[in-house]
Amino acid sequence: MRHPRSPRPPSPERSAEVRRRFAEEARSERPDLATLCLLVGAEADGALDEAGLDAAQMELDRLAGELPFRPGAPRAWAAALRDLLGERYGFQGAAADYQRLESSLLHEVLERRRGLPIMLSVVWLEVARRAGAPVYGVALPGHFVVGFGAEFGPEEERVLADPFDGGRVLSGNDAEVLVAGATGAALHPSMLEPAAPLEVVSRILNNIRAWAAARPERSDVGLWAIELALLLPAHPARLRYERARLLVQRGEFSAGAGELEAYAEVVGAVDEAVAEQVQGEARAARAMLN
Repeated sequence: MRHPRSPRPPSPERSAEVRRRFAEEARSERPDLATLCLLVGAEADGALDEAGLDAAQMELDRLAGELPFRPGAPRAWAAALRDLLGERYGFQGAAADYQRLESSLLHEVLERRRGLPIMLSVVWLEVARRAGAPVYGVALPGHFVVGFGAEFGPEEERVLADPFDGGRVLSGNDAEVLVAGATGAALHPSMLEPAAPLEVVSRILNNIRAWAAARPERSDVGLWAIELALLLPAHPARLRYERARLLVQRGEFSAGAGELEAYAEVVGAVDEAVAEQVQGEARAARAMLN
């Protein structure tokens, strides 16, 4: 394994091309999860060129080729992925992975075999999908896992696995324990519904924004994560407010004030008090220019 390095952003020209492709893929009829995740990586890491993107896709193909041919029922698929990715190749997570931006970048996770639960789940999903497995993502609050079996088939025929724990197959009330440990809340059946690719990408970008928010010196990362999220077909309107505030935080007072004013105009139709508060923030930002 190579020595870790801090990802450096791409050139403005490369970034513009990456974003164009990201938006195009996100709006396609069947968005490809691996492609979108790798384009997030290309926005984070200027060293990830076209050859690197292709190499990551080929690695997913290679891993899928090492799975046994159609091992059988959902539990057999889950065990096959655990044996290959978790045990043979050592893909898993640890607490320290939450402190690294690379843990949210698919090309780095494939290289390091370490990552956040959602990124390790992306590896499981993409490898299993290529091999023909009935597989889907499950966005449990605070901890992403993978499901095997027909997405809308009988619950007793579906199996959950935790890639962060090396692909451990969950049994009994394991999912309830994961949710309670992460949020203190009870498991609701709706939490077990399959997560669509764009939901997965949105959650990955949320994780990156949270990582950057804890590190004010990396507001550049928070900004591009918001801007990619804004390219998704569906996104919270509040993201525009977050972007405006981040621009002000970065010293881009005029641009930030303009975006705060635009957001205030939109939100004013539903909440005048919030609109007035945002207008006040815009005035304060413009005052910083004097």
